[in-house]
Amino acid sequence: MAAQIETLIEQITDLVFARLHGAGEAHCGCTPHTLACALDAGASRIGLAFGEAAAANAEVAKYIDHTLLKPEATKTEIEKLCHEARTYSFASVCVNPTWVRQSALLLLGSPVKVCTVIGFPLGATLPDVKAYETRRAILDGATEIDMVINIGALKSGLDDIVFRDILAVVEAAHESCAIVKTIIETALLTDEEKTRACLLAKEAGADFVKTSTGFSKGGATVADIALMRQAVGAEIGVKAAGGVKDLSSAREMIAAGATRIGASAGIAIVQEAKGQKPAGAKASGSY
Repeated sequence: MAAQIETLIEQITDLVFARLHGAGEAHCGCTPHTLACALDAGASRIGLAFGEAAAANAEVAKYIDHTLLKPEATKTEIEKLCHEARTYSFASVCVNPTWVRQSALLLLGSPVKVCTVIGFPLGATLPDVKAYETRRAILDGATEIDMVINIGALKSGLDDIVFRDILAVVEAAHESCAIVKTIIETALLTDEEKTRACLLAKEAGADFVKTSTGFSKGGATVADIALMRQAVGAEIGVKAAGGVKDLSSAREMIAAGATRIGASAGIAIVQEAKGQKPAGAKASGSY
């Protein structure tokens, strides 16, 4: 019975995405390499690197996942988040799975993607549960999946478990051409562990590596972004999340190799990039 339910979910997911994406929107094939077309594997975004300040400032919104992951987030706050994402043309909204369906409906017809989190925020969920979570979120309309790796297994040297953990989510997401960002929670890792986590994510076919959940004891640092970019090369993206609250820190992250920024202060960053005073542009949630 469980296998039949799983098959039914997969079939429904395929049907929904075929209908959603059939109206003239080009999509990449579902292989680890072609899925990287979502952000040109990160390389083309790095090329900006704020070398041309005006052009880069105009593009900064496209780096940002407008994020609201606090547990007390309300329906009204999610509606506001999606409205802001449309207004400022952010890359995506990043919300908890319970808000994916509503966000997808609110953003229908918009280029703004719906991103959600899996195994969040601890990463200690079993791989098959993370895979189910992923398929369920995609069924509701998510096209980007930010999953937390099994941090305890990594720190225990159980790399095969970490690899299978990531692979389960990657396979589930790539069935529907959704992209996967693996959250390695850098604040809890040594540099050697960060490098191993990045290499395992790349080997498993993930599309991004990501610094943080925003719920641990630290967020993104320039040093961590540089280390992660060095580990994965130009083949996949790097997302800086946690503590990126102004244009200066966003520029530093991008210059170090970040191709996506997870932030609740996205409006303030974009307004600063446009030379506007970010008065009243408070973060929608701590991240």
